[in-house]
Amino acid sequence: MFSRSRAVSFSRYEQRRSRWRLPRWLWLLLAGTALGAGGVIYLQEEVLPPRLTADASARTTAAFETAEAERLRLAQTQSQLNLQLAAAVDARQNQVAELTAGRATIERLHGDLAALADALPPDPRAGAVAVRALRFVQGDGRLAYDVALSRERATGRPLAAVMQLVVTGDAQGRGDTAVTLPPVALSLGALAVLRGSLPLPAGFRPRQTTLRILGGPGGPLLGMRVALVR
Repeated sequence: MFSRSRAVSFSRYEQRRSRWRLPRWLWLLLAGTALGAGGVIYLQEEVLPPRLTADASARTTAAFETAEAERLRLAQTQSQLNLQLAAAVDARQNQVAELTAGRATIERLHGDLAALADALPPDPRAGAVAVRALRFVQGDGRLAYDVALSRERATGRPLAAVMQLVVTGDAQGRGDTAVTLPPVALSLGALAVLRGSLPLPAGFRPRQTTLRILGGPGGPLLGMRVALVR
């Protein structure tokens, strides 16, 4: 009882350490983090579409890659079609230019032909259709012809007519014979130039040809001319 007592240490900071608590700002930070995580989970589970599984994600990726490849293919096809369209437009423009040049050439040739027709001698028969010039040449069993016709009282509407050739010559074993060749249909305006050839009978040697212009098969005689065969 009278033993020596030990010294008791006293620290004025001991009581403060035992009463230490988390700061208020840390509590607020933890609470905000928890609320944020809860809000994210709520949105994912209740509001947003359900999350894809690994298999669904793989299928979606494959579908996207397929769609992207199809888009690239369509873009390439569109580029090719644009090139083809540009080529077609250029070709059409060239055709229009050629057509315009062709029409100008035809108009010039019509003018030259009209001037040439004025220089040809008139038809002495003075029919509705004047035979201004004609030539017949024999060769390779055919009769080639070049004929220039005109209409003095031509209107804007072409005249439908037929050219009939009657050829006189020598036939083997029959002597002097007249052969009527197939008719040639024509549409006659103010001026027409006919060029072509018709077959002759085998062994027939033509000497003279009578050209008749008829108003259709068996129609009225509109013009006539006779010429020798060269």
